[in-house]
Amino acid sequence: MEFPIDLTGYTPLQFDLSQKELTGDQRSVLIKNIDIVRNSIIFFTALANVKGLGGHTGGAFDIVPELLIIDGFMKGSDSLHPVYFDEAGHRVAIQYMMAVLNGYQKPESLLHYREYDHGYYGHPERDDKNGVFFSSGRLGHLWSYVNGVAEADRDKTVVMFGSDGSQMEGDNAEAARYAVARGLKVKLFIDDNDVTIAGHPSQYLKGYDVEKTMKGHGLEANSGDGENIDALFARIQQALMVDGPVALINKRPMAVGVPGIEGLSKGHDVIAVNLAVDYLKSKGLASAADLLLNFTVDKVKVSYLGSTPEMGKVRDDFGKIVCEILDTTENAKDKVLVVDSDLEGSCGMHHIRKKHPELYVAGGIMERNNYSVAAGFGSEPGRQGIFGTFAAFLEMVISEITMARLNEANVLAHFSHSGIDDMADNTCHFGINNFFADNALAEGDCTRLYFPADVLQLRAMLKRIFNDSGLRFLFSTRSATPCLLKEDGTKLYDEGYIFEPGKDEVVREGKDGYVITYGEMTYRCLDAVEQLRKDGLQIGLINKPTLNVIDDEMLAKVGESPFVLVVESQNSKTGLGARYGTWLLERGFAPRYSLLGTSKIGHGGIAEQLPHQGLDVADIKKKILSMKK
Repeated sequence: MEFPIDLTGYTPLQFDLSQKELTGDQRSVLIKNIDIVRNSIIFFTALANVKGLGGHTGGAFDIVPELLIIDGFMKGSDSLHPVYFDEAGHRVAIQYMMAVLNGYQKPESLLHYREYDHGYYGHPERDDKNGVFFSSGRLGHLWSYVNGVAEADRDKTVVMFGSDGSQMEGDNAEAARYAVARGLKVKLFIDDNDVTIAGHPSQYLKGYDVEKTMKGHGLEANSGDGENIDALFARIQQALMVDGPVALINKRPMAVGVPGIEGLSKGHDVIAVNLAVDYLKSKGLASAADLLLNFTVDKVKVSYLGSTPEMGKVRDDFGKIVCEILDTTENAKDKVLVVDSDLEGSCGMHHIRKKHPELYVAGGIMERNNYSVAAGFGSEPGRQGIFGTFAAFLEMVISEITMARLNEANVLAHFSHSGIDDMADNTCHFGINNFFADNALAEGDCTRLYFPADVLQLRAMLKRIFNDSGLRFLFSTRSATPCLLKEDGTKLYDEGYIFEPGKDEVVREGKDGYVITYGEMTYRCLDAVEQLRKDGLQIGLINKPTLNVIDDEMLAKVGESPFVLVVESQNSKTGLGARYGTWLLERGFAPRYSLLGTSKIGHGGIAEQLPHQGLDVADIKKKILSMKK
């Protein structure tokens, strides 16, 4: 399949640093180049949407003018470090587009954006030979690294693309002060479109002003219209000539000129296919539009033994169940504060905002602050803070967790997108170090880590632990999960089930060995166990929904069996498996022991992430059989 947009019309430009304005010919070429790149981004991100892979269209679309101008200065002068560093990793589509235009990749490679094993991940991961020269990590975490690049070669100017969202992160305040103090030639080009995932900063974060913030740190900074090509060129040239750090804030609506997503939070994620088709047709790109309309995806329905065919999203039901609890809580506004970190739709928190706005705070992209705010609110008996974000970001709030514990705070923290399932954003967004939260001294510790296996267990769990004191961490996956079934075909966690914190649960009894698991791996392990039971092997399955509490009774039960296998999608170096064997040995049990967990860097895709780690049902079954011998 050929890339349906003709890229031969793209003409690389070169600008001398002394050039203060575009010539007429250069202006015409630049406008044409911008159009080609933006049209291409709309197309191949929408194609990823057709495939169910997502794709983050708007941010990449936005920064095309300033990035192409910078590219021209890079090609015209060796005084610029030739990397388009970008601290907003979800704008990665522009990085892959430039890798093609600069000859590192073929145009057809863009047809595989975010697919498994094609290197086009949801955030940039360094791959020099294929034209990606940095890994962005999480939003707003790159500036300090860029400062280090500038320190390494002080004769070069280093550029970094930012956003109003990324600049909310506290890391950038430290990076700004350092850049000023050291006089580094770091130039920031900040797309200020007043849009983040959950809304508009001008509405939920009043007082936040990117230009004033930059100036407050000592940078030279100015704002301008990012779509005024002539003025943008002049501002960029002036910034590059200044000795020291400069921030240019470029204002525009998100996805400017794209009907249906312009100026909206919907532009942050991937463009809807019908909107992309209309846009491409308006640009005379009928073949690209037709490809989107006619592209077929084979959908494979997978069923799992021991589970319902229907799926439910634990991460979404979290907010619904919290609302049910708040509905019956007297004076809830005085007792509960809910602090979101711009991921309300991902964590189910939007349900709380809609139903209980009086106790809800849109905290923006400031996880450290937001967790501590929740902790401060919950620092007295009878009050608690509720906090939500991605599990990958748990690593960012370890110090705040310790401070909350020292202050005897009551915090219920929901970390969604745990594990790796359905994670097209890839390695930097793997939520695989959840056990980092279990970092207290053992004496008197009441920190609890919970990971429900399905939405029904979540309901029982959340209603039981909601009013507990101390720090509670509840984990969920991005992916939906089915409900577990008993051997008689009824739902395991339906009416009559009572969740007991700290207790492991028998899903299937067994005498030939036991599998220990939790969360989204439970139904997969159950499938493997049920298959083996049909072959005459009595393999048991234990669900451990409280991750960090030792259940001595269950340890004795499984410790006397022939083997114990821990299966999880957490980091094999830091997860349950790394400690469960020690617990057995400390109590005098020595069954054959092994673990399966996440141990490889991601290779993109959605459903492919778990098989890539050796964690699909077939892998679990194979591992069990190897331990049975």
